[in-house]
Amino acid sequence: MVEGGPWLTIVGIGEDGPAGLSTASLVAINDASFVIGAARHLALLPPLPNAILIAWPVPFDIQPLLDRRGQATVMLASGDPFWFGAGSVVAGHLAAGEWVAQPAPSTFALAASRLGWRLEDCPCLGLHAAPLTRLRPHLAPGQRALVLVRDGDAVLTLADYLSGLGFGASTLTVMEAIGGPRERIRTARADELAFTDIAHPVAVGIAMAGDGDALPCASGIADDWFDHDGQISKRPIRALTLSALAPRPGETLWDIGAGSGSIGIEWLLSHPSLNAVAFERDVTRAARIRANAMALGVDRLTVIEGATPDCLPPPGHPMPDAVFIGGGLSSALLGRLAEQLAPGTRIVANAVTLESEALLTAWHRARGGTLLRIDLAEAGPIGTRRGWRASFPVVQWSVTL
Repeated sequence: MVEGGPWLTIVGIGEDGPAGLSTASLVAINDASFVIGAARHLALLPPLPNAILIAWPVPFDIQPLLDRRGQATVMLASGDPFWFGAGSVVAGHLAAGEWVAQPAPSTFALAASRLGWRLEDCPCLGLHAAPLTRLRPHLAPGQRALVLVRDGDAVLTLADYLSGLGFGASTLTVMEAIGGPRERIRTARADELAFTDIAHPVAVGIAMAGDGDALPCASGIADDWFDHDGQISKRPIRALTLSALAPRPGETLWDIGAGSGSIGIEWLLSHPSLNAVAFERDVTRAARIRANAMALGVDRLTVIEGATPDCLPPPGHPMPDAVFIGGGLSSALLGRLAEQLAPGTRIVANAVTLESEALLTAWHRARGGTLLRIDLAEAGPIGTRRGWRASFPVVQWSVTL
């Protein structure tokens, strides 16, 4: 350990290099035996006769930093190391007393200051290595977002993505090397953007406009948001099911017999901290679930191909806070869940057939909870007039273990 304090200082550095650093950051760099960071960050520094400069390996690997444990070391990171930066990755490998951080203004803060936007009103997304579809839940006319992307090609791909969804009228403000001597800011409509010389690093401010569809915020979005083969919890049933599942921040759902993935996807859409695992035995449907999750911006949905209860619990995944059974309902499955899940876990199961309804009725008698019969009818044509066309009734059992 370095005498009298942590051995690692995590320094946030901007495109203006040392000119924008605090006195404490400059002292740490000058006193360091090792300075590690991206090659472009290291290039911003003046000669350091007492320090060895180490560039991060590609692909990224934290081991070169851990190898210097106990020696005076500075790690350089862009802006605020704990906002879409490597700070949390490093801190997760070290004890609390081993490191200290000296953040600089984040790229998001600099971008908002150039645009005059209220930062707290703008979704801020780091899309360097993440799919652009993570923007999908935020796309709505009149809204704004700030995104970080990998390079100039990614900006062009972003413009095409927005145009393809009907948001081509959105204004994109492309901010290159913001905060440094190479800073350049240009603006164009998404469907007209044709810059071919966009320099890294780059941030984009999106002022959304157009006639594209906005993803509803309420549970029970329209069925046509999902690609499916008919195996889908229909919109009204889905809304009631999600209400019974009652997602809370930080929780994990198991969606068993996921079909199109609609329940797990809407669970994830309700809050960014939620997690979900979808179980589907049909390979084609499993691929469709992944595609639906990607298209709607929740690529964090984990899809496991296999029959339940044989594949429960999935290795390497946390136990659930809630479980939905939409397919594959059986006494063996309910028995396995009752045996393996922790007290307090919420289970919601939907049944359509008389056999599965009888099963839920028996478990309700033995375990309690709520048994709900859902009868729905929709108006439709009958010759020249209209009448009610009834759907199959759904029996829903919800219980907390």
